[in-house]
Amino acid sequence: MTPDFFPRARRLIACFFVFCALGGTAQAEPSHGIAMYGDPALPPDFVSLPYANPDAPKGGRLVTGNVGSFDSLNPFVQKGTPPWQLRFLTHESLMGRSWDEPFTLYGLLAESVETGPNREWVEFTLRPEARFSDGSPVTVEDVIWSYETLGAEGHGRYRSFLQKVDKIEATGPNSVRLTFNTNDRELALIAGLRPILKKAQWEGKEFAEASINDVPIGSAPYAVADFEAGRHVTLKRNPDYWGADLALRRGTANFDEIRIEFYGDDTVLKEAFKAKAVSFVRELNAEKWATQYDFPAAQNGEITLSEIPHSKPSGMTGFVMNTRRAPLDDWRVREALIHAFNFEFINDALTGGRQPRITSYFSGSELGMLEGPAVGRVRALLEPLKDDLLPSALEGYTLPQSDGSKRNRANIRKAADLLAEAGWTVQDGQLQNADGDALELTVLLRQDGLLQQATAYMEIYARALERLGITLTVETIDSAQYAERERSFDFDLTFFRRSMSLSPGNEQRFYWGSDTANVEGSRNLMGMTSPAADAMIDAMLASESRGEFVAAVRALDRVLISGRYVIPIHQYSIGRIAHLSDLTYPKNRLPVYGDGVWFLPEVWWSKAEEK
Repeated sequence: MTPDFFPRARRLIACFFVFCALGGTAQAEPSHGIAMYGDPALPPDFVSLPYANPDAPKGGRLVTGNVGSFDSLNPFVQKGTPPWQLRFLTHESLMGRSWDEPFTLYGLLAESVETGPNREWVEFTLRPEARFSDGSPVTVEDVIWSYETLGAEGHGRYRSFLQKVDKIEATGPNSVRLTFNTNDRELALIAGLRPILKKAQWEGKEFAEASINDVPIGSAPYAVADFEAGRHVTLKRNPDYWGADLALRRGTANFDEIRIEFYGDDTVLKEAFKAKAVSFVRELNAEKWATQYDFPAAQNGEITLSEIPHSKPSGMTGFVMNTRRAPLDDWRVREALIHAFNFEFINDALTGGRQPRITSYFSGSELGMLEGPAVGRVRALLEPLKDDLLPSALEGYTLPQSDGSKRNRANIRKAADLLAEAGWTVQDGQLQNADGDALELTVLLRQDGLLQQATAYMEIYARALERLGITLTVETIDSAQYAERERSFDFDLTFFRRSMSLSPGNEQRFYWGSDTANVEGSRNLMGMTSPAADAMIDAMLASESRGEFVAAVRALDRVLISGRYVIPIHQYSIGRIAHLSDLTYPKNRLPVYGDGVWFLPEVWWSKAEEK
């Protein structure tokens, strides 16, 4: 961490809001980049991304560990469970993000972008030199096919976009235009981020039914070189990568090889790291970070502990409740379950109280709701929808707090009152409704890096629920089974994490939109159908000024937290990476978004390759 990071981050965020205040400046002519509001921060002749070292050496090998298994190498379809890294490391889009700005894109496969006066259309001009990893050129035909195929047959995350496109057409040998049927300023940017695949590879094949051997050909610096199903995948950097000299790529993709090893559980993975068989691990538990990283390799300097700050909203982490199932469709039951969750005691026991609780979906940022009753523009947005709001949305919702003791008596009493109001009373030691049905819940957990901590949370929680007459069963399954059950919403509660950006947009529909509530594979895990949330997302996407945008996000934040859909746990306000000391990064150029795949492995390098 460098002393000048936080002032620099504050300046970047301040610039974002200045850009927002400028409103919808139209693209008058083709440009090297596009921002959600205002203009891109980097000029057309920029040398590299500000958080990358353009002189970083190439070479070396990075080994990363995943918990679980995989049965697919196609991250773009609904079928199968691929290594999550492939979507980011093996394929490119027309534009690429700068993670040092709230939401700005610069040309990648496309050399320029142009939009209509109100962003009712966007046009991209491809770079003639753009190539797939097999050496074939990236064409307009590939671009159009990718948009249409992903929109019709791809993973659920890609499908809603195509519904907002009126037409896609070639406007020249190297240019393509998308015309939209929806008033949504963000669509021009989303179009720039769709992965581009090679059409010819899939001729005569069913894209959505691809086997593990049908590895999609991409244009990124890395390609799959070797794999053993369920055990490991090796990516190798293409020595003939077409974009090596692009400003957006200088100082990135520095390792010759990235190997993804799969482990049965997090404990085995951490032991592999201690033995230096894995190059790095991310630690999410502050207590473990403070107490369990003093093993020999860390003491003798072979392993380094790095902390990476960020300026993102808190997002939401916790245990989501599936409102498609009774009695979780009753907000009073959900509120009771939140009251019964003794966060203060659990947090102290499991993290040493080092990680504060999330208080709303955008907390810790300018976008988060303000305390107390809604006022001003936020209230004006919500007031017409007050009949669709749950209690405390307008008045101000705060999470219940305990006194930190194990018993949590006051909140347990409140939970019992809420359950009684919802028709649930204790009969013979069991909480039952009027029909004599017992309140029994199952929390579904996946075998991943958070397994131990999430399980420990739920074991303590189950004992608290017993005092209310509720039976909570913890069910832990492997990644493949979990992916299928999550996809089909087959759970009562499950672990939940949604990161939020400094420029939330269309992804909010996929997270909370009514249209996605019953779409298999959507990320609306709680199944919420809220006209108020839908309206606030519409308001966000139509905003043309900083004030309108912030008000709409704050209003959405109120709808979400007062919906009582998630039992929130603690914030991840800083990235914690333990890594081999041979690995390093630009310490004085940290991105405003902090750690992520865009940071490690994207801009790291091996000291052994330094001359």
